[in-house]
Amino acid sequence: MPEIVLDTVVEDARWSTAIESIEQVAEKVKSAAFGYLQQHENLEFLTADKPLKINICLSDDDTVQGINKEFRGLDKPTNVLSFANLDFDNFAAENEPFDEIELGDIIVAFETMTREADEQEVTLYAHFCHLLTHGFLHLSGYDHQTPDEAAYMENLEKEILQILGIANPYEEE
Repeated sequence: MPEIVLDTVVEDARWSTAIESIEQVAEKVKSAAFGYLQQHENLEFLTADKPLKINICLSDDDTVQGINKEFRGLDKPTNVLSFANLDFDNFAAENEPFDEIELGDIIVAFETMTREADEQEVTLYAHFCHLLTHGFLHLSGYDHQTPDEAAYMENLEKEILQILGIANPYEEE
């Protein structure tokens, strides 16, 4: 598997106190997610001989709401936004001239994540790991626009979170 570099920017200081060693947590989730995908999925970009880069922005609801409005037409905050940079159909040709491959960007909103964790009665750590896993899967080409896509992506999330020791977030009580 190629080296996967995370460039994490903490825009909201609350992140630094909410989850201890957040950059190490992101590295742990990255290893679990891409390790699982390499073992169980056939993804061309995981065979690249160049480093892969992912930008992570730990932000707030106002910032995420602005991005969500601009790019998705939804004037409200959301928990996580992902913007994939790859054209998976033309991966090799598209990335041949570059020394590094930008997989994309993930932006997480602090207030929405915190509220959802409270509502779901899970730790901030567990919910952050879930949202980051969700973002990594989007950057890897997975989506949840149809029921079949959603079921497949949710199953991948459950498998990856299990590696991290985190309970199934989709389990009904």
